[in-house]
Amino acid sequence: MITSWSSGEDAALWRIDENRAGILTLDFVTPIVDDPFQWGQIAAANSLSDVFAMGGKPFIALNIVGFPVKTLPLEVLERVISGGNDKVREAGAFLMGGHSVEDEEPKYGLAVYGEVRLDRIWKVTGATAGDHLILTKPVGTGVISTAIKADMVEDPQGPEESIKWMSTLNDLPLRINDDILAHVHACTDVTGFGLAGHSLDMLSLKDLDLILGLGDIPLLPGAIDLADMGLLPAGTYNNRIQYEGRVERKDNFPETLVDMIFDAQTSGGLILAVDPSITPTMLKSLHQAGFERTTLIGSFTKGEGRIKLVDHVTGR
Repeated sequence: MITSWSSGEDAALWRIDENRAGILTLDFVTPIVDDPFQWGQIAAANSLSDVFAMGGKPFIALNIVGFPVKTLPLEVLERVISGGNDKVREAGAFLMGGHSVEDEEPKYGLAVYGEVRLDRIWKVTGATAGDHLILTKPVGTGVISTAIKADMVEDPQGPEESIKWMSTLNDLPLRINDDILAHVHACTDVTGFGLAGHSLDMLSLKDLDLILGLGDIPLLPGAIDLADMGLLPAGTYNNRIQYEGRVERKDNFPETLVDMIFDAQTSGGLILAVDPSITPTMLKSLHQAGFERTTLIGSFTKGEGRIKLVDHVTGR
């Protein structure tokens, strides 16, 4: 083994030979959207994300399925798996079977095997004082998904954008120049623990603080309005209870805007700690690769493992 669970790493990781490490992960989710094909795409993108978050390339995926065969037609499951296969193929990997059980609540995801060069492994920890924090996707999928389930979305732009980004692969290691990626010091993906929870994982050695620009965080259309209506998922409330004790903030920050750093995401973006000298090039490359909402949202300083909210990151 060449890593451990002590810092909340995204996947199991072990040395294969003098050049490569193997990556093994699994994840599954309950239905996020009504369309089975789209749900399969989102679930697969979410499962594949942990391999990409460690700087790797996925090779093989296996289906993980829970399905109510007595109440839903198998054609629905076929569409779900077809959506998953669509994303696995887009990632350059192969979907090779899997396992299913009968379950009253549908569930779908993947077990994924990938590999990474030993000198290109991205761990959750590894940021240094002065590094910038870059986020590749907008935040707010938890709020949007809750509103969809409650049938309380009036503007379709929010759900359309949310589905687009949840379905987007975090395949930076496949799409960005290797010379640029060499300047990534740490990385993780933003999922159920929200932006705050996963950022705090990057501070788990407790020798750094993160200066986080609340006004810099890209948000999905309509997310704030829906949060103002109280459409926050249970995971978001739980994240706030769990993490707000390590977040310093001004009293005049709008509560619903603060809620966004705790919003529980599905298939969210990557957060990357990068050498500040590469930030402009990294942002340009990510925008050109289709991650047009990629934004510089923070910077690391010496500290004690806390997030310090400010209006905007200085030096932008």
